[in-house]
Order: sequence, then C-alpha cells, then structure tokens
Amino acid sequence: MRQITSLALLSAIYSFTLAAAGSLPRGVGPEFASHYQSKDELSCITNAAIKLSLSQVNDNTCDCPDGSDEPGTAACANIDPLSPPQPLSGSPSGSTNTTHALPGFWCANEGHIGAYVPFSYVNDGVCDYDLCCDGTEEFGGRVQCENRCASIGKEYRRLEAEKRSKMERAGKKRKTMAKEARELRRLVEAKIATLKSEVAALEIKKDDLKRKHEKAEREEKTRVVKAGSSSGGGKLGVLVSVAKARVTELRNTLEGVMRQRDELSSRVEELETILRKFKEEYNPNFNDEGVKAAVKSFEDYAAREAEVHDYPPNSEVLEILREDSEKSGVNWAEFENGDEGDDTDVYLQVYNFEAYLPVSLRNMIRDKMGQIRVWLVQNGVLADASKGGSESQAVKAAREAFEAAEKDLKKMNKDLTKEEEDLAKDYGPGDILRSVKDTCVSIDSGEYTYELCWLGKTSQKSKKGHGNTNMGNFERIDWEDADEEDRLDGRSLGQGRRMVMKYENGQSCWNGPRRRTDVWLGCAETEELWRVSESEKCVYKMEVGTPAACDVPEGDEEGRESGGKDEL
Repeated sequence: MRQITSLALLSAIYSFTLAAAGSLPRGVGPEFASHYQSKDELSCITNAAIKLSLSQVNDNTCDCPDGSDEPGTAACANIDPLSPPQPLSGSPSGSTNTTHALPGFWCANEGHIGAYVPFSYVNDGVCDYDLCCDGTEEFGGRVQCENRCASIGKEYRRLEAEKRSKMERAGKKRKTMAKEARELRRLVEAKIATLKSEVAALEIKKDDLKRKHEKAEREEKTRVVKAGSSSGGGKLGVLVSVAKARVTELRNTLEGVMRQRDELSSRVEELETILRKFKEEYNPNFNDEGVKAAVKSFEDYAAREAEVHDYPPNSEVLEILREDSEKSGVNWAEFENGDEGDDTDVYLQVYNFEAYLPVSLRNMIRDKMGQIRVWLVQNGVLADASKGGSESQAVKAAREAFEAAEKDLKKMNKDLTKEEEDLAKDYGPGDILRSVKDTCVSIDSGEYTYELCWLGKTSQKSKKGHGNTNMGNFERIDWEDADEEDRLDGRSLGQGRRMVMKYENGQSCWNGPRRRTDVWLGCAETEELWRVSESEKCVYKMEVGTPAACDVPEGDEEGRESGGKDEL
C-alpha cells in the first residue's frame, strides 16, 4: 500500500512537471496529444464535462470513466464494456460499463516504430521488446528494461527491405505468369477455332458419304440379278463363276501345250542337225540305195520347211496366258462386285439394243429405268432384291466410309466440347492460374505430407506407407476476407480480399462427411505451401504462397479483376 501511494505521488509530480514544461504526460500517443496540451486542467476524452486537475493525470487512480486520465499507468487497465458494473467516483453512471478512450500505453520506440502496449503490460515486470523496444513501459522499478530499439529497428528494416525485394520479384514473376497464361488461352482459342472448322468440314463430308451410302443401298436393292459370288448371287453370278473357271482351265491347257511344243521343237532341231550333217558328209559314189533314199527324203523335208507358215508369234500367245486384270484379259471384278452397270445391262445386251443408241441416250435410258425400279420397290410393286445379311463391295465400302466419318466427327465434337469447357473455366484473374495448372506443391507436417495440385486435388500422404487420402477435388474459385497479422518473413495472408480455391468431394471421413479443403492464396515469390490446419472435422485450410496472388501494380490493368487486394 505504501509502495502504491509512493508510486502515485511520483507519477503526479512527474505529470505536473511535464505539463509545466509543455511536454505530454507519459503514455500519450501523438494522435491524442491535443487532449493533454492544456496547462490548467484535463477534460476526460469521452466525458468532456468532467474536469480534472493536472495532478490527477497518471496518479494511479482511475478518475475518468474512460480511463483517459491514466495514459501512463495500469490503473484503468480493467475498463471494458463487458466488465461487471462497479462504483467509480466521478462517473455519471457510477460503473465501468464503458469503453477505454485510449488504445494503450504509447511507446515512442525511437529508431524503430512507435506502438501501443496494453495497459495491463505496464509495470508488470516483463520487458515487452516486441511491442516496446525502448523499455519505457517498465518504469516502476520492478525490472530495468534496456533500450533495444536500435538493434531491433535495424533488423526490422533489413527484413522489411528483404520482404519488399521479394514482393518486387514476385510482381515480376506474376507478369511472366500472366503472359504465359494469355499465351495458353490463345492456344486454346486457336485450337477451338481449328476444331470448329474441321467439324464443319467433316459434317459436310459425313452428309455426302451418307447420301452415297443410301444411294448404293437403293441401287443394291433394285438389282434384278445380283452380282455373282461364291455364295450365290443369281444367274449372272453363276455364269460369271463358270466362265471364269472355264477360262482358267483353257489358259492352263494352252500353257501345257506351249511347254510341249517347246520340247518337241528342241528335239526336231536336234534331229535336223544330225540329218543335215549326214547329208553333207555322206559319199555319193557309195552305191547304197538306202542311204540315197534317206538323203532324198531329208531334202524334200527341208524344202517343205522352207515354205512360209502363218503361225501366231509367241508374244500373242504369252499375252493370252497373262492373268486377267483391269489392264489385260477380262476384268472379273466388274462382274463379281457389281460396280459397273446393273442388271438392266444383261437384258439390253441380250437383244443388242444398246448397239443402236448413242451414249447420251443410252445413259438417260439407264437412269430412267433405275428410277422407275426404285419407285416400284419403294411402293411395294417389286420385291426387294437384296438378301439379308449380305451386301456388295460397293455398298460395304460406302457404309464403312460413312461410319468412319461419323466416328471421327463424334471424337472431334468431344474434343471441341472439352476445349470449350476448359476455356470457360475460372482460372482466376486474367486466367493467371493456367500457367501452373497440373503442377503441385507440398509440405511435411508431422507424420503426413500434404500436397496441393493446382486445379487438380489436395491430398494427405502418410509417411508410414498407410496410403494417400484425397482431401478434395477442385471445383471453383471464391473471394473471402483475410484478417491476419503480417509476418516479417512474408508468409502470411495479411488483411484484405483473398482468392480461395475450393476443393470438394474428397474421400469420406469415418462416420463423417466427405473431405474438403479451402486453399487460401497469398502473395509470394514462388509457389509454396505454408500451413495446413483442420478448422473442423474433415474441413481443411491450406495457406499457399504464389505470385499469382500478387495484385497487378497501379497502371498495369491487364489481368486485374474485382475482389483482389493490392499487396505490392
């Protein structure tokens, strides 16, 4: 009690001396100086009708209801609007049910940054260097606090300079990311334009192939006699099959005769050589009637061989022996596939009617007959000549071409839809997050490693090999208000509007909801995962640094959107 009385007396003398000298009472901040500059009396700040003498300032007794008469002591530290009512001399209400007029005890902190210290910290025996580096809040003698503002201020300025440098580099990195994002968006837009052009061309091609397929089917259905094949096909098919087999048989026989002829020619040439030598070397004076008769017979044979014979040259025979194809012999494919002409040709050729008509008139008659036959089949007058489960090569080729075009068109439309959905997706201001899409950042925390994949998913990985847990899949981007103290290392969300990425529908919790994660983005030089917390069961909060969260500097409006905060 004696100590308190002495302290109050010292405080009153100190305050009076300062007032007389024109200085402010201890603990008064510069923004409240005007309330304490009177040399005669003090008016309570929120209760101006209450007048106090200067000796009552900082006398360790709460005389003003708002505590403004004790800026430099802890006497009014307990004034709070939520405090229970209690008698207070000089207060019209007679209670402490009011708000303190002053934010705290002012520490000038010369060489650093001035700050207010809570009144409860004044003379509590603890040096609060983080708030009051000059130690002036401890003047009661319980502890002596040295002035550390020089060293603390120097370190603070160093960290602030480093932080500004990081933010400048982050701003430059953001510009690079924005440029990359614009280029990526341009590529998507160009791809969409190309796909739309290709889709339009493929639509036309598909429709054309569809018409050709339908035409081929109509022509196939209206044939009177089908193209021949090994499985049947009508009279023409049987005739083609028999004729082809017969031609093959005759060609094989002719080839055998040619081989036999060559062998006999070789033998004849050998015998002729022997006889020619015999004729030239025999002795005519030798009276042998048998030899003379043989020589005479050879001379007659040689004279007959000298006569001209009109035999076909070997080239013509070899041409006949060549295999049938489109360029030589019979083109059987025309008859087997039914690609050339239709069955009307069979009947017109039987009567040789076309031989008397010009080509233009002949084609017109064929077209008209085909149209009449189609009409008769479609109206039930003629039976459909097509056989179930079979189709000609022409119809098959037309169908396969149409189906291939239809398949390509379906795939191309799917790709186009995917690209259009990607273009419409929210990638943040100026599509900035396109530049980091599908990349990941992680942080170790205890027995888990937490990972964020941009625009993908968030996950929790056990270091003990117990598997991974999906904490949510990216859904959308929101904007919310952050209210955190700035950290000297810059790894904090600070205060203001922040971009929040919503990751939802993760793996279900045991007897709980599906996991989800709110990813709050703060400005940083590089992509880095700062902290992970679980605000409630299966609801996580990730604080992530990225240049993408740094706002566009003034004068550079490209990529700026409402809802952001200028951190640079």
